[in-house]
Amino acid sequence: MEEFIEGNHFLTQSEVYKFLLTILLCGLIGIERELRAKQAGLKTMIMIGLGSTLFTILSIKIGTGSYDRIASNIVTGIGFLGAGVIFKEENRVRGLTTACVIWIVAAIGMAVGAGYSEQSIGVTIVVLLALIFFPYVEEFVQNRSSSREYRIVKKYENEGLDSYEEHFKIARLKLSRGQQRMSDGIISGTWTAVGSPKNHKLFVDHMLQDEKILEFQF
Repeated sequence: MEEFIEGNHFLTQSEVYKFLLTILLCGLIGIERELRAKQAGLKTMIMIGLGSTLFTILSIKIGTGSYDRIASNIVTGIGFLGAGVIFKEENRVRGLTTACVIWIVAAIGMAVGAGYSEQSIGVTIVVLLALIFFPYVEEFVQNRSSSREYRIVKKYENEGLDSYEEHFKIARLKLSRGQQRMSDGIISGTWTAVGSPKNHKLFVDHMLQDEKILEFQF
């Protein structure tokens, strides 16, 4: 077996180690994604990493005079793959983190394939720390301040919707007025408000008790 690996230039012992290291590093990231039930999980991350490692090795082997001619196209290909997991849901964009993880996993695979094992291990540790601990930081920030969009619709009774802005201020929400329109005696307006979840709930509870409002989106 050893003679086949070392004697045949198709596969060397060094390349076997590179593939195993890629499986380990990308697998660790994939496990974290799998535990959070994300779109790209364990198998996807390992496949992306192995593909990047193989393309980089082939680029070095057959790219005489231009070692980056194959590897450089990995970045373009991963860009298309990452774009496929990004989608818009109502007023939120989802999948950006997953797309970034796919991008960095490909970079880790390329680093391993090029022989930069220390760099790939270091980046993997940083990525895992970011993926594990950053959600708690985000949750802490969101508990202190979050942004929501509100829409109010009511009958026009010789007054606009400016009076409702006072309710935002009472609830200690910082607001930005959006578009307001009137049609067939119905006036509607949108606002973007920033504040703590507690203050958002206070505002919503107050608005739900207003019988003059025909439609309230929050």
